[in-house]
Amino acid sequence: MEVTLLGTGDTTGTPTLDCECDTCEYAREHGIERTRFSVYLENDRTDEALLIDASPDFRHQFEREDVALPDSIVITHVHFDHLDGLGNVYRLLRDAPVYAANETDPVTGESVAETVNRKYSYLDAIDVQPTAPFETVRTCGFDVTLVPVDHPPLLCYGVVIEDPETGAKLTLSGDTNYAIPEDSRAAMANPDLLLADGIVPAQVAESHHIGGDHHDDEGVARTFGSKHMTREGAIALGDDLNAERTRLVHVAHYYPVDEAFEEPLAVDGERFSL
Repeated sequence: MEVTLLGTGDTTGTPTLDCECDTCEYAREHGIERTRFSVYLENDRTDEALLIDASPDFRHQFEREDVALPDSIVITHVHFDHLDGLGNVYRLLRDAPVYAANETDPVTGESVAETVNRKYSYLDAIDVQPTAPFETVRTCGFDVTLVPVDHPPLLCYGVVIEDPETGAKLTLSGDTNYAIPEDSRAAMANPDLLLADGIVPAQVAESHHIGGDHHDDEGVARTFGSKHMTREGAIALGDDLNAERTRLVHVAHYYPVDEAFEEPLAVDGERFSL
């Protein structure tokens, strides 16, 4: 399993447009990017590629990393920075099965699969595959499982990808706070690599209008607001899941510049062989 981090940023990306903070300026000066979230997996045995989330930066990411177009796509939730890159498949792909959850979201009145189908019904290439949480599907030679996480107010899913031939396991937390359900944690456990939502450092939580949540024994916030984990929460999740390696994604530009590009924070273009 070859994993390429196409996009490791949050909704605005880093550098953020019209931002002159030290972190964004450093990223510009050093050619560092965190575009909107997307992860690419290659299966050398089947010569196929799986895309997790379709970033609005789809075209730039694929051109920059010089990777082949995906054979299959998974969408974790309906926020634009994870979904709206699907429009890029127009005239590029003939057939793209898109796996998305089939649970009806009480906020939107439709499932993620139904939202994808409605928004992109004009694209003949997109073949939506409604998928039940915890129901493993085989695509691109990988076993793929959607697991519910906690990203209020919308339903959102983490993803577990396993290679049935080698046993390699990749877990993506999805956009989530620290309160991931126990049954999902059980499915996510013991990955070779965990890609965890770590949007900001915990000290920034006090700047959020509702503060932080899910504090540890020392009062450190593991959740920023209600939707995303802090760096400390993401690292704690990696420990909870017994991850062999944890990289933080969905990273905002609010990290101090001397911390913003240090491990375990990921940047675009990182590659892993599992």
